[in-house]
Amino acid sequence: MAFVQAGIRSFEALPAGTTLRVKNHDALNNLRMGVAARADMDMLIAASNIAEAMRRMGKGTDWTDELKAGHDALYAVAKRGADTMRFVMTGPELKALNLLMEIHDAQLDACTVQDVENAIDLVTEEIKHKRATRIKEKA
Repeated sequence: MAFVQAGIRSFEALPAGTTLRVKNHDALNNLRMGVAARADMDMLIAASNIAEAMRRMGKGTDWTDELKAGHDALYAVAKRGADTMRFVMTGPELKALNLLMEIHDAQLDACTVQDVENAIDLVTEEIKHKRATRIKEKA
């Protein structure tokens, strides 16, 4: 019974929900300050992927264009910095990424633990079947 109850609990009410938000916003802040490392970019890419998966699951469908703009901005930043590991944003990219993170936070507010697990499974399937966009092609 506890397993079933855990799946229907609000994700935001769990300590893991708070920890995830702190990590996401810390990574975005590091990028904003110009000191982002690969781990920060990986965190932001994961957040963007989960936000898109949640949209596909029906959470945030009215923000499709804004999520796409945030994803495109993140891709551009990551692509430019892939070789040098120096990640720098433009002003419009920062604006798009801030909005993407706001939307993702709202999605997490509206999700259960099961919703988050389903989104992770969806992203995992996309990567497994090579439907995800690669930042840098393997040599």
